[in-house]
Amino acid sequence: MNINAFFKVSYGLYLISTKSGDKLGGYVANTAFQVTAKPARFAISCNRDNLTAELIRESGIFAFSVLREDASPELIGNFGYKSGRDIDKFEAVNYITAKSGAPIVTDSSVAWFDCKVTETHEIGTHILFIGEVLDFDVIDEDANPLTYAYYHEVRKGLSPKNAPTYIEKEKLEEEKTEQPAEKASSENETWTCQICHYNYDPETGDPITGIPPGTTFEDLPDDWVCPLCGATKDMFEKD
Repeated sequence: MNINAFFKVSYGLYLISTKSGDKLGGYVANTAFQVTAKPARFAISCNRDNLTAELIRESGIFAFSVLREDASPELIGNFGYKSGRDIDKFEAVNYITAKSGAPIVTDSSVAWFDCKVTETHEIGTHILFIGEVLDFDVIDEDANPLTYAYYHEVRKGLSPKNAPTYIEKEKLEEEKTEQPAEKASSENETWTCQICHYNYDPETGDPITGIPPGTTFEDLPDDWVCPLCGATKDMFEKD
């Protein structure tokens, strides 16, 4: 079996958000999909351990923003790899509210949908919330939405631990070891972000931030940050 088959299933990337009382919650997800046309309904899959799942249960509302292809690494890092129990994810982002009252993040987004929960289904580690669309709009007609394929192949991103598409790092490492080994050198040593597991490979550089191929990790600018989650260089370890 080839675990890369999982990366061939097409998804988008979205920022799911909600509000219960004065508490705001949100996370980055690749499972938001339309399930009916009339009335328009969307489903989202949320890990039951997420603070956002708890808040959606309480409030019965959620919104989601369709992320841009060039979504900022800081936004993805905060909403995708950190917990709202530890930080205020909404402190440094722009957001609006529509009919439901849920916060709708407009930064790094191309469109948004505002929904009221109509059905809830328990599915093991996750909860499937189905919501009827109350309101929606386009933020940027010209921007390309961020797909999971682009996120994985170009931005070298992996799903966070609570995502329904999460694959354990050990399994990915096993897949790598089955590939033909290459002779190690300082030019092809790779470094991995300890927050999001982004892998910096000198052979490809970092096209997101303009780092050309052939640039070793040591030669990266001191102010370079992980293009996926915004972590600084000291958060990387050599493989």
